[in-house]
Parts: sequence; C-alpha cells; structure tokens
Amino acid sequence: MTGIKFVVREGVLQGRLPVRELARACVGECARAAAELGSLRAGLPEVPTARVDDGAVAAAFLSERHLLIDGRAPVTFAPLSRFWRTADGWVRTHANYPHHRARLLDALGVPDDPAAVEAALAERSALDVEETVYAAGGLAVALRSPEEWAAHPQAAEVAKRPLVERRRLDRAPARVFAPIGASPLLPAAGLRVLDLTRVLAGPVATRTLALLGADVLRLDAPHLPELPDQHADTGFGKRSATLDLAGDRRTFEELLAQADVVVTGYRPGALDRFGLSPEALAERRPGVVVAQLSAWGAYGPWAGRRGFDSLVQAATGIAVLEGATEGPGALPAQALDHGTGYLLAAAVLRALTEQAREGGSRSVRLALARTALWLTEEKGWTAGPSGTTAGNAGGAPCDGPQRWLAETDSALGRLRYARSPVSFQGGPVDWDRPPVPWGTDAARWG
Repeated sequence: MTGIKFVVREGVLQGRLPVRELARACVGECARAAAELGSLRAGLPEVPTARVDDGAVAAAFLSERHLLIDGRAPVTFAPLSRFWRTADGWVRTHANYPHHRARLLDALGVPDDPAAVEAALAERSALDVEETVYAAGGLAVALRSPEEWAAHPQAAEVAKRPLVERRRLDRAPARVFAPIGASPLLPAAGLRVLDLTRVLAGPVATRTLALLGADVLRLDAPHLPELPDQHADTGFGKRSATLDLAGDRRTFEELLAQADVVVTGYRPGALDRFGLSPEALAERRPGVVVAQLSAWGAYGPWAGRRGFDSLVQAATGIAVLEGATEGPGALPAQALDHGTGYLLAAAVLRALTEQAREGGSRSVRLALARTALWLTEEKGWTAGPSGTTAGNAGGAPCDGPQRWLAETDSALGRLRYARSPVSFQGGPVDWDRPPVPWGTDAARWG
C-alpha cells in the first residue's frame, strides 16, 4: 500500500461533522492514486510517498473564497441563493445562473426582488415550493432532518450504492502507456480529457487531472456561459471551448476519437440523447474511461433532478446538523463538491491503472448525496475510501492559508489562488498554465 504522510493541523474546516477528516481522506486517496499511476508509467522501483497537509487541504477546499482577480474578491452566491422561511419550515434555493433565477421567479410568480420572493415563500409549504420550482426547471429543496432524509426513497437508493461505483464496459485491449520521466512525475502526461462538467465537483476533478499532466479541454454549450469567477477558480491547467453538440456532432466525434477520458457532470440522462452514455462512448471509442458525476445519483425518484452542494446539504440533514435554533447551517466549505471532485479524479486515475493491467473500457460514477452519506453516517474516520490511515486529533495549529496560496498573471488579470493539495514525492507543485477566459480556445486538441 502506498505510504501517505499526514500533516495534521488543528483549527481548519471546523464544524460539527468531521469535514476535516473527509477532506483529508479524499485528497489522500487522490494523491495515492496519482503516485501509483505515476510509478507504473515511469517504471519506478517503489511508489512515491504521498503527502497530505491539512493546511493545504483546507485552503483548496475553500479555493473559490481565496480567489482574487486583480484584488477583487469573487462572487460566490447570488442574492436569491439562500435559505428562506416557509409556512412550515425552510427551503434552500439556488439561483446563481440566470436561467435558474428566471425559472425560480416564474415558478413563484414574483419579480426579481428578494423581498417579493421572501413574501411568496412565507405563504407556502417547503415541500410545495420544492416540487413547484423543480417542475419549472428551477432549483429549490426543502430542509430535512437526517431522519426525514433517511425515510425518503431517494436516500434509500443512495444507501444501496458504494461511494465510488466502478464498471468494466467491454474487453478492450490493455492500455499501453507511453513512458514518462520522473522530474516532475506527471501520471496523466499525454492523456486527453474531454471535460463536460459544470460547478463545482466536476471542474475540481478535471483541474486535478490537468495538474497531473493531462491535456484537458473543457467544452460548454455556447448558450450556457459559466459564471466568470467560478470558471477562473476551476480553470487552471485547462483550455476552454464552446461546442453545440446538437449542431456540430462531427467536431465532437473527432475529439472523442482521440480522447482517453470523458468526464460529465450534467444531471443523469441529460447527455444520453447525444450518444454520451458510457456504453455508447465505449462503443465508439473502445478503451475510454467515462467518469460521471451527479448531485442525487443516477437512480431513484430524484435521478433526473438537478442539484448543487448547498441543496444536497439542505436535503440530507447536514444543514440541520450544522444549524442552530435560529436556523439552518452549512459546512465550513462546499466539502461535498470538493471532496467528490478529488474522489472522481482518483477514480479516473485508478481506472487508467487497471486498464494497463486488465484492459477494458471503464466507467466510474459518484454522487454528492452518496458523499453526504459517507460524511454523516459512516463513523470512525480512521480510514479513507481504500484504508488510508488518518488520525482524528492532535497536530500543530494552522496559522492561516497564506503559505498555500500563490499568484500569477493571466488573461483574466492578476490572480491569487489556492495551490492543489494533491502532493506526492517528485510530483508537480502547480499548474503549468493559468485559466483562460471562457470559450477562448478552438474545439480541438492542442
């Protein structure tokens, strides 16, 4: 088993739930998977030791808050993205994107005014708001206690699945990697990753693969621009292009023909009509690794629903556990997003390692709701997903995030950002390129 050195620090990611331990375990799993693939490709006699520093992990899990663009702090949540009182409880809305804000307002029949939204919600039940807004294509979730979530049919479906779902799709030949050097050791060097993800877990995963040497091309629909600050935070190491999948299938098929990994982060089934299910992708590109991410899971009554970290926290009881008498609370970071992102990157790296030994196209799948279950119900926190030893107490205090922040010039301006916490002996210490403005690049491999 790969060795991992932990640097434990007190005072980071503090909450009632073991967020520090979850974050530590997710990053450790990713660092270990990277070290093992790098060792295989470089022909090293031993797997390099991974290093997980709680300070670096905490800074990275708050990367969107540490980001500065020419000294300006980013916008993280829009005014209509928050908890609201209802006639019988609370509801959490998400309206950061213009189209989600418009659907929320249409569903409630109110103007774009927080006071009008507040008044409308105060007259309705939380479950009525949840169903009405979702039916209109918006995002709202009723606040539930852990017990209420456990009784929900979606929770029962989530609990049946492992934290990381893995499948072998066919009997494609074993992957033959080009050899790589060991200075720095880049496990994903030469691999091409199609990034079809949006906020936040998927982009964190592909940002990590870019750190490790992958050629990551993010594709977005031309009519769905990413939020600029969010794109800046998660765009390190990548190129960004727009592509209409319905109108330009030829370009996509040309990209797919040379892709090693396809990562998708849209709600389950949303991309299937474009032939982007794992089975369809493997049929056209044998040997591909398909990584899928969703909020609620690709199963159960909520399989087709959109969702974000904040909404999953509200639905699964986390907001109640972290709350107080005056209202719901939140985790100290968007830990479901960030943690799932590092687990997704780790799953891709492990799938590539397995391909070198056994062949086969591979599918890996994660859900924020399943990560939430891991955080809230799987006790002990003495081990990560694959047995990573991780202590729960002790360690030096953390004197702030400064040592894990860096600055760089970019086409977006002067950026202050959090470095990646994924670290192993001989591995990269930073991305090789800053983010570019959304849609800057051509939809082709570099």
